[in-house]
Amino acid sequence: MHPCRLVRLLIRLTFGVAVFTAPSASGKPSAAPRPNIIVILADDMGFSDLGCYGGEIRTPNLDRLAKGGLRFTQFYNATRCCPTRASLLTGLYPHQAGIGHMMEDRGVAGYRGSLNRDCVTIAEALRPAGYRSYVVGKWHVTPGHTSKALEDTRNWPLQRGFDRFYGTIHGAGSFWDPSSLVRDNRLITVANDPEYRSKPFYYTDAIADHAVRFVRDHARAHPGEPFFLYTAFTAAHWPMHAKEADIARYRGCYRGGYAATRAARWAKQKRLGLVDATWQPTPPVGDWSAVKDREFEERCMEVYAAMVDCMDQGVGRLVAELKAQRQFDNTVILFLQDNGGCAETVGRGKNAIVRADRPTLPPMAPDDQQFDSQPRQTRDGWPVRQGYGVLPGGPDTYIAYGREWANVSNTPFREYKHWTHEGGISSPLIAHWPAGIARSRRNRLEPEPAHLIDLMATCVDLAGADYPQTRDGRKIKPMEGVSLRPLFQGTAIARPQPIFWEHEGNRAVRVGKWKLVGKDNRPWELYDMERDRTEHHDLAASHPAKVQELAARWDAYAARADVLPLGVWRGKISPR
Repeated sequence: MHPCRLVRLLIRLTFGVAVFTAPSASGKPSAAPRPNIIVILADDMGFSDLGCYGGEIRTPNLDRLAKGGLRFTQFYNATRCCPTRASLLTGLYPHQAGIGHMMEDRGVAGYRGSLNRDCVTIAEALRPAGYRSYVVGKWHVTPGHTSKALEDTRNWPLQRGFDRFYGTIHGAGSFWDPSSLVRDNRLITVANDPEYRSKPFYYTDAIADHAVRFVRDHARAHPGEPFFLYTAFTAAHWPMHAKEADIARYRGCYRGGYAATRAARWAKQKRLGLVDATWQPTPPVGDWSAVKDREFEERCMEVYAAMVDCMDQGVGRLVAELKAQRQFDNTVILFLQDNGGCAETVGRGKNAIVRADRPTLPPMAPDDQQFDSQPRQTRDGWPVRQGYGVLPGGPDTYIAYGREWANVSNTPFREYKHWTHEGGISSPLIAHWPAGIARSRRNRLEPEPAHLIDLMATCVDLAGADYPQTRDGRKIKPMEGVSLRPLFQGTAIARPQPIFWEHEGNRAVRVGKWKLVGKDNRPWELYDMERDRTEHHDLAASHPAKVQELAARWDAYAARADVLPLGVWRGKISPR
């Protein structure tokens, strides 16, 4: 079937019981071995991009994991790349881990721009329980954008509990020639890496290949020992880079434009039961009839889709390796995304650079690309082009897909990456574990609200580990989240605290069906998430007591979690 056609409805759920134990020689059940744990994180993708969440993009491997496990419909991230990674790795809110904004040091505890020592990573928490840990892909919880920053390796993965690392320290860069590329503790480049001298390099493939390698090497060197693998893809973060073979699969898919694509996704989401049909989806952004260069706009989304498709292929290779090692059934796989669709307009300005007939710059030296996340040229001397009308995809381009397509990615929600409205913080979460998710729960939708802070608690629970109270003589902040494991069996979880957010002055709190949310230095808005998760009808004026109650709880969170008073992060002073 052509990838642009709507996929068929998911197969009806089946019934059965979970297999947590295996029969022993006596016929009595015995405890199953502790599971391997794999967390897969995608970058800058919207709620509706995956096929199993309403999209037309081909994601058969993730769709199969969803069919064999649970799909969460109200899972939340921390609005942006590095705060999400800090929260995921530590089980704390980003400010508590020292990364309340980005990688700059603002001189206060919550905004140091690098993981602090008052937290532990999942790898550090699981190591005493006998787990070996590996990470591939984007790290982005310590500075890595300059040569000086890369001299400080104290918060690189191997210094934070992981046994192997292949990936980038910085948060963005070329998929054909990424900067701040590291193998274990050694800074490398594609040009000086012997592995890629005889074969093409594309970062998404390299991430998947090393994830597969780490699983294979672990099975050979440490048979019988459980592992934790954190696989942090950079797809589909700008720049829009993809292989032509993958782009070709989507040629012509987006000729209908923004509104038509969004309407198809909304219709599919309703059929899949992911949304309430009574909700009013936020309106499409952009007038397709007024687009001056449709070839360019279509190409942006074609490349974006190809990036997601390639990532899914990599997930398929990882699953195949788990099956080859007979580890698939007892491996917990969690897939999620770091924020909503990205409306940033990188490289979409008016001054387009036209491609020359031949390279116009001297070839780069092997190490020239170590530090520049946005290179001025390709390694063989082609100028890197930006501007409206430059067709993205190749290594000589550096362009984002734009606000209009981000609105499509976030169907049916409001706003984007950076904001704490649903379009900025809503993420798919697929949980797959054949040995631990009840058969009656497979291919089911899980509506329980959950957050990144819950992943540390879940991993500690699954591993039978003890979360430390101290480390190296320092007191460790307690976990903020709760284990999601009971949901695998259909048992409710008890969350003692609301869920909170703050980023760039955008803030929110979620308690039950109520969500209080506000933009930087703007009044609070109140929404009923059961009736109006698309945030159309602000109830703040009609429920002032609820606003006051939730605002007070957010204030208490901000005070204890190292969140600066609103406006301070921009240099403005205003009361909370």
